[in-house]
Amino acid sequence: MSNRLQGRVALVTGASRGIGRAVAKRFAAEGAEVICVARTQGALEELDDEIANAGGKAVLCPLNLREFDKIDQVAAALYQRFGRLDILVGNAGDIGGGLAPIGHVDQKHFQEAFDVNVTANYRLIRAFAPLLKASDHGRAVFVTSDVAQANMPYWGVYAAGKAALESIVLTWAAEIANISNIKANLIDPGAVATRMRTIAFPGEDAATLAQPDDVAGAFVDLAEVACQHHGQIIRLGR
Repeated sequence: MSNRLQGRVALVTGASRGIGRAVAKRFAAEGAEVICVARTQGALEELDDEIANAGGKAVLCPLNLREFDKIDQVAAALYQRFGRLDILVGNAGDIGGGLAPIGHVDQKHFQEAFDVNVTANYRLIRAFAPLLKASDHGRAVFVTSDVAQANMPYWGVYAAGKAALESIVLTWAAEIANISNIKANLIDPGAVATRMRTIAFPGEDAATLAQPDDVAGAFVDLAEVACQHHGQIIRLGR
């Protein structure tokens, strides 16, 4: 690796598997100290072992993002430890119990999906924007999907959440343009072999898809100091 993130402090949500796990490992390999956020303690410990064995640094943060007030507590703890945050990656997502016609989605799954895809990311912005401003070059990257604009049958809840996320992030980017050192963007990784993809397309051959490691480099591009993208949706494989 070329140490493109040497000395940077990064936080990645949904870090225990899939794209989040690949991004956390790649960031650490590029020299960042990575705060790895996910619900599953055991998977986080396995990730920590992999990062440490490769010579990287990780801080484990077991957290259910639906416990919104705890996001503020994490921000306060990071301020005490680092005084800043250089990179924020909002990767965690929820497919709302699976794909279903809008009229068949129960309230519980609807709320869970919006809590994770929308509210948690808004709370991340609110909690960590001051820490990103304290960085010399703050970078924020949020994961979206082209289904946000596709109006695909059965994808309504997930698509609506991603559309709302896009609106929030792009509005925030417009608000801080020219008055902040933060660059905020969204990334659409395309079709990637993840657990969520398997739930959505159970008969699909994962070998035909991009793998999480294949897209991790694009996150590094948006996270490094040299990045000039701002207020954009970067779509991979298009």
